[in-house]
Amino acid sequence: MAANPSAVGETPLLEIALDIAPTVYAKAEWFNQVTADYGGGSIKTRIGKAMIDAAVAAPEPIGDRTLLEASSGNTGTAVARFGTERGFNVEIVLPDDAGAGKMAAIEDAGAETTFIDSERGYDAYVEDCREMVRENPGQYHYLDQYENAANPGIHAGTTGIEIWGQTDGAVTHFVAGAGTGGTLIGTAHALSDRGVDIYGFEPATDEHDIAGLKHMHSEGHYVPGVYEPGVIETMSFVPTDIGYKYVRWLHRRYESRTVTVVDPGQWDRQVVREHLRVGDDFLVGPSSGACLAMVARLAAMDVLDEDDVVVVPFPDRGDRYPDRDLRSTASAGELTTRPAPAVPSSRPPRS
Repeated sequence: MAANPSAVGETPLLEIALDIAPTVYAKAEWFNQVTADYGGGSIKTRIGKAMIDAAVAAPEPIGDRTLLEASSGNTGTAVARFGTERGFNVEIVLPDDAGAGKMAAIEDAGAETTFIDSERGYDAYVEDCREMVRENPGQYHYLDQYENAANPGIHAGTTGIEIWGQTDGAVTHFVAGAGTGGTLIGTAHALSDRGVDIYGFEPATDEHDIAGLKHMHSEGHYVPGVYEPGVIETMSFVPTDIGYKYVRWLHRRYESRTVTVVDPGQWDRQVVREHLRVGDDFLVGPSSGACLAMVARLAAMDVLDEDDVVVVPFPDRGDRYPDRDLRSTASAGELTTRPAPAVPSSRPPRS
């Protein structure tokens, strides 16, 4: 299916019944290219298109160079779809344990894939891309989501503005994970000056399975250039098993209840209903579950109260992970009775 530039942004806002004090909303980001195969799009669809647009508009033409990107899958899918649609050759460097749906989407778009050992970690994907550029001068145009200003820029110009408008300015907190940091930092630039508190998190260790996120705050780790710690309250850590626990709880939670659509974005409400679920299941990716875990943690720490309105991204839909176990019969009571332990960074909250 051809990429549709107009079907990016203005994603639906959902209300999530989390059984905690604040109101919790989620941006359903698979509605970026929602009718595309393998789970629609993702929050990285915004940056994939934005980085290509910026590259095309730059004074130096891309010419016949191959668009190159390091990705755990979602950015790679977006670059593959929009890059090949514009006539570019595309090569994506990704881990060999990337979600099967992501791999298939990249290859179906006509991009070349280069796999590396996932045990080498995220930093290795970036270094391999840079080495490819050094060793093959003139062959590649490396988009580099970790350093590309178009990454946080598109979230400052669209995602944050959408959240403010869809909540009628009622949003008090934004919570998101950090991979490159683009979603977190870009949205913060749009919302922090409006009085919104920004909380971030990352996986607890290098060895994690919360795709799209990066463990960066340990000695010797590469911290992306787009990450700006000064615009957020704190960075915390969320373990993989906690993120999956919340995904499975959410699936159980909405087996027989309707998901409340607060604002359909650019889509007709019927279209939103058609694409909210995977068949009969309400399934989201692991990073979405980790977002909910972080919100529950903040509520347990009394950071949030009943007057607050919290918005999180749901970066992608669960059918991008057909090889992961996202379904469970876990009891709903587990959600609030066993919150994840808080492990904040050394940076204190802003006064």
